[in-house]
Amino acid sequence: MLRFLDTRLEEMLGALLLAVMVTIAFVNVVVRYCTPFSFAWTEELTINFFVWIVLLGSARSFRDGSHLGMSILYVIAATVKYIPHTSNSFFLVLAGAFFGALAWTGWLEVRDEYELEVISEALAVPVWWYTIATPLFSVLTIFRMLQRACADLRSGSY
Repeated sequence: MLRFLDTRLEEMLGALLLAVMVTIAFVNVVVRYCTPFSFAWTEELTINFFVWIVLLGSARSFRDGSHLGMSILYVIAATVKYIPHTSNSFFLVLAGAFFGALAWTGWLEVRDEYELEVISEALAVPVWWYTIATPLFSVLTIFRMLQRACADLRSGSY
């Protein structure tokens, strides 16, 4: 279990999704320009996978302590002479609240789509298959934030 906590899950899944996105977009462009046909489903997958990659990127950046927005807020707070660990804790709580709200509202959306049996237009698959990533990856982001905060507290590098 501890090995899973240290894996590069976000990078591996993000790279796989990006490879799929590029491949299907490329195939669609080739088919569209070489034939009178086009694959309508490529746009559906590409857009949804892009959202997944963005959420995975957020989890990765919090895990590595390289989230640009958090870094900018931290620098601004440091110039105002806040105690660094207090401002860091405040921003982590703020980001945790954001991703907690995103996870909750994402879960409500998934539940509604499941109950209403909403299907996608191009592939005719349940839409909740796409939107389940929002609450799941938001929880992953919160987990990575906590993991990073614990590592920073242990090392004293907050």
